[in-house]
Formats: sequence, C-alpha cells, structure tokens
Amino acid sequence: MIGRLGSALVTTIGLVLAPLCHDSAGAKAPHTVVMDGQALAAVKAQLAAGTAPAATRTAYNLLLKTADTDLKTGPWSVMDKPQTPPSGDKHDYLSQAPYWWASQPKTATNPQGCPYVGRDGRRNPEADAITDHTGRMRAWDAIRDLTLAWYYSGNPAYAAKAELDVRTWFLNPATAMNPNLTFAQIIPCSTKVSGTGIIDSSQSLTQVLDALAVLDSGAPGWTGKDTTAAKAWFTKFLTWMQTSPQAKLELAAANNHGSFIDQQNAAMAVYTGQTALAKSIVQSVKANRIDKQIKPDGSQPLELARTMSWHYANFNLVALGRLAEIGRNLGIDLWHYTGPNGGGILKAVDFLIPAAEQGQSAWPYQQINVFDQSIAVDVLHAASEQGQDAAAGAAIAKTPVPALGDMWPVRPGVTSLDPPAK
Repeated sequence: MIGRLGSALVTTIGLVLAPLCHDSAGAKAPHTVVMDGQALAAVKAQLAAGTAPAATRTAYNLLLKTADTDLKTGPWSVMDKPQTPPSGDKHDYLSQAPYWWASQPKTATNPQGCPYVGRDGRRNPEADAITDHTGRMRAWDAIRDLTLAWYYSGNPAYAAKAELDVRTWFLNPATAMNPNLTFAQIIPCSTKVSGTGIIDSSQSLTQVLDALAVLDSGAPGWTGKDTTAAKAWFTKFLTWMQTSPQAKLELAAANNHGSFIDQQNAAMAVYTGQTALAKSIVQSVKANRIDKQIKPDGSQPLELARTMSWHYANFNLVALGRLAEIGRNLGIDLWHYTGPNGGGILKAVDFLIPAAEQGQSAWPYQQINVFDQSIAVDVLHAASEQGQDAAAGAAIAKTPVPALGDMWPVRPGVTSLDPPAK
C-alpha cells in the first residue's frame, strides 16, 4: 500500500456520466452501468425515513462495517509490487497465471523449473508473490463499498477515501496503472501471447464504473476534472480491450472468458458515452454467447467440463447476468431471450437451483474445491427481480447466506466471485 503518500496524492481528476434521473419520491438516482440506480435511490430513501426492511438494514450495517475497515486500509497501487514487468515500467499491471506450475525441480541450471504446465483449478501460491492481483481486488472492492456507504449515509469520510482509492489506482500519474493488461497472468518460462489474463479486470471492473457513477451523483470532493480524467483512462482501456493481441484472443474465447470481456467492454462503452457500441456488444451476446454456451436444459457444457464446475457455472452467469443488467439499462432484454436451440440465461440459472438449495449431492459434476452453495445468491436475486424468475426467487430463502452476508438489498448487481482478499 502507498498510504505514506497520503493526501498529497489526492489530485483532482475524474469522470462524467449522463444527467441524474429521479425516482418517484424525487431522490437522485445515479445513472449506474450495471446496478439498478433507481433501486439505490429507493433504498437510500427508505433508510433515511426509517422504513427499510430488516434485510436491507442488516445489509446496510454490514456495508458500513466493511467501509469502516476500508477507511483504515489502502490506498493500493500497481507501484506497490516488488517486481518489474518485462516492459520495465512498474505502472504496467503484472500477475502470474494461477493454475500453472513448474514441471521440473528448480535447480541452478533450471531455476524456474521450466516448463510450466497447467493444473486446472489448483492455484499455485507463487502467483500471490505478485501483489497487483490482490491489490486490484482490495482496491476495487473498497471503491465500491466506500462509495455506497457514502451514498446511503452521507458521511463525507467515505467519499473522500473512495476518491483517494480511485485516484491512486487509476488517475494519479505517480501511482496509476497503465490502461493495459499486457502482462496479466503471464506464464513463467513462456513468451506466448495469451488473453486469459484479461479476466483479472473483466470479472470486477464494472463495480468501479458503478461506483464512479454514484460519486458523480454529488459526492463532496469529486470534481469535473476527476470526471474528465477517469473517462479518458477508460476510453484508452476500452481501445486496448478491442485492439490488442491479448484482447482479440479473449474476444474469441468461447467460455466465461469471452462472456466477461464482452460485459466489461459493453460497460466501458456505456460509461464513456459510446452507446451504439454498447448496444452492439449486448445484441451480439445472443448469438455469440448464449446460443453457443447454454443448452436447452440450461447446462453450460464448457463450464461443466472444468475441475471447478460449480464455481465456473456460476461464474459465467455472473458475466451473463451483468450483460443482462447492462442490456436492461439500454432497452435490450437478454433475461428473456431464448435461442434457436431453446437455451437462455434464465434456464441456466434454474439449472443451478437444486445444487444451490441442496449442495454437492445435487451436482453430479466435478468440483475439486469447497462447494459453496452461497455463490449462487446474487445470480438468483438478479434472475428473480430483473428476469421475473419465480423459481429463482423461491430458491433464495433455501440457499445458504454468503459468509459476508447477503448484500443484494444495498448492492443490487451481480458481483464477482473473487474470494475475500487475505
């Protein structure tokens, strides 16, 4: 962390979104990209009036508890890592492919144990020595939670810390990440170009975009210069995500990797005002992702083939669910789209319900790590509320609550399945 730089790094740079809309009570509703801005405004009004349901009050108190911890940690920067990427520029994001391992003993003549081989679902602890991955997780989660805590509570301390975290990771010239993922998930001993590292950002970047939308709804200290700089950063990142060799490989991926880069690019297009591009991406998901990934019974063969099939079946639906949420804000209904073969997102959600309710005994596929039923909760909420899926709604009460609590009432958007950072 680079807290030693303190407030000296708080430069005035940021982003602009569309004009604010209003709910029926007249409260400002942020023009969020994925989350339901109208729902955020409604929750804020309920909390202020003391009429929020018990589940909302519980989630709100958990949110403030997390935000209070975030006040005492960070900010985080790519400059914190001890390693230097092959480019020689520490501003470039760097991470190691987590499922790749040395195949030979490490010796004086072969110090890395080359070549490295893939072991699906088995994380190599070597990857944790590069801090950008964990720093990204913690920074982006903190930005989301601090921003929502400010929005609901009005406490300016939360906004100030969220703004510092945003500026440190994305905007301050001394600490910012360059807008590329050229060296994400590199494989030791290999110089082969791969797009898989893009998942490092695509799985959770949308929560940052939503946080920026919320800050833009009137956060103290968030300025027009902040707006301009943030939009410029994400415009560059979107260009890289469309044109780089790594991005072209990821866009061609048939499984969750392809779904995630689509939802990331659509979200950045919305955020940067490229609405036609965003609509084009979301429309393409019907034929390019849903038709190819989901069978008539709702199964996802490419994810079920993995050694962590429960995780990845849910993970791909995080991406598809977010795309449906983005589409809803653009007037495109992916929730109720049914492909020529009969597959669709809601069928894929319903396919998960028996295992979400009953556990691994109802999941006849390989899952080598812990079988966490609760990772389905956000997708069930989204399918129920936005897809009007009654089966998904009924399953929520029968599915274990996530360890960190059910945050959907105050954070109505499908969140990443990243584990909590340690």
